[in-house]
Amino acid sequence: MSKTVLAIDIGSSSVKAVIAEIDEFNEIKVLGHGIDESKGVKKGIITNIDLASKSIRKVVSDAQRIAGNNVTDAVVSISSAYTKSLKSIGIVNIPQRDITIKEINRAMEAALYNAEIPKDYDVLHVLPYNFKVDDQTNIEDPYGMNANRMEVEAHIIITQKSSLSNLKKAIVSAGLELESIVLDSYASAIATMSSDEKTLGVGILDLGGQTSSLTVYKGNAIVFNTYLPVGSNHITNDISIALHTPLNIAEKIKREYGDLLEVNDDVLELPIIGDSDNTNSVPLKIVHDVIVARVEELLFILSKYLDKSGFRDSIGSGLILTGGMIKLKGIREFTQSLFPGLSVRLGFPTELKGLFDELKDPEFSTVIGLLMYKAGKNTQYEIDNKKRLLHQKEENDTLSNIKLENTISLSRGESQDHKRTNDFEDSDPFIFEDLNKMETTNIDFITKLKNWIKQLF
Repeated sequence: MSKTVLAIDIGSSSVKAVIAEIDEFNEIKVLGHGIDESKGVKKGIITNIDLASKSIRKVVSDAQRIAGNNVTDAVVSISSAYTKSLKSIGIVNIPQRDITIKEINRAMEAALYNAEIPKDYDVLHVLPYNFKVDDQTNIEDPYGMNANRMEVEAHIIITQKSSLSNLKKAIVSAGLELESIVLDSYASAIATMSSDEKTLGVGILDLGGQTSSLTVYKGNAIVFNTYLPVGSNHITNDISIALHTPLNIAEKIKREYGDLLEVNDDVLELPIIGDSDNTNSVPLKIVHDVIVARVEELLFILSKYLDKSGFRDSIGSGLILTGGMIKLKGIREFTQSLFPGLSVRLGFPTELKGLFDELKDPEFSTVIGLLMYKAGKNTQYEIDNKKRLLHQKEENDTLSNIKLENTISLSRGESQDHKRTNDFEDSDPFIFEDLNKMETTNIDFITKLKNWIKQLF
């Protein structure tokens, strides 16, 4: 059955809303969107609930009008500026020997219980990145395995209760219901990564308007994330200060002439702040030098964060650049020079049905990632901010209920079970439907055998 989803990305520069339909196959079709200047938000943090609420209400109203749908349950991004990360381990015994969703949930809850979470913080995501089953390490998915004990290493993202409360107030004040909260860099990663990149390990640099973040994915889960309160708006401010020109002019210069590789010898005549009657003659080389200095500083700090994380050698797929700043000319090559040994590519949102051309811009990576999150494109197991276990297993999946005792006994000694096996081997070619014709005295054995064969075929 299809469902309609409203995704809202509350950024420092703009607020974006997208409404989409997710069908029974988890395919996404975009129905409408809205975008407006962000008000009441600075460096990822809500500074004025009323202004932020008005911005949210405006973009949601635009999206609802285009989509022709008044959905109000929203999945909303939260800035990395609010968050911290912890590592924790959970260990559980497996009484029934088979690992089910229940056991995986218990292990993740044990990791959460063992984490030292400050009292003024709430849990946002619990993301397992490594399972250990008995003595076997680096288990990709323990579901259905037979074991005595299971251990999980989890990456736990927490957020300040006060900041979370302010976000909720802004959403509710806009007339909406908060259904889910997702870390912005997590959503951006979902929208820009390929399955191979997740498996081999990849780093995502999300370079936004007033903030930037680094997220490292390894083995289908986040293993590291961090945040820096610097973004492309700081480049605009630097240009404005260096050239003594208004901010709107500085922004236009950045967009039209910003180039990290080539130096232009042209000279611009620019208006002066507070003096509408005169202009300054400014060589474009100064613009180039200002932009290079700020971007180099930003990427250098993120490179140091990557070194300190200990995961530089774990990202076999290299780096993905996304966010509005990647529209600067030469950003990929420039980043490559500051991250030697790592391949770098530009990351654009995954193509979706009905995706408007405007939404294909890297600025929309987070909001598209929110839609994909609701379509089950998140990590294979997760405890979300409402303490719900999210997973990709079918509710009626019986893999973990397969019992092998009977099939194992078929190969043992001179038992009656062994004789029954030989009877099968001497009979006519096996036809699955013939199981229904066998004597009712063997009903338990036959039922188990049927279930086992169904799993094989």
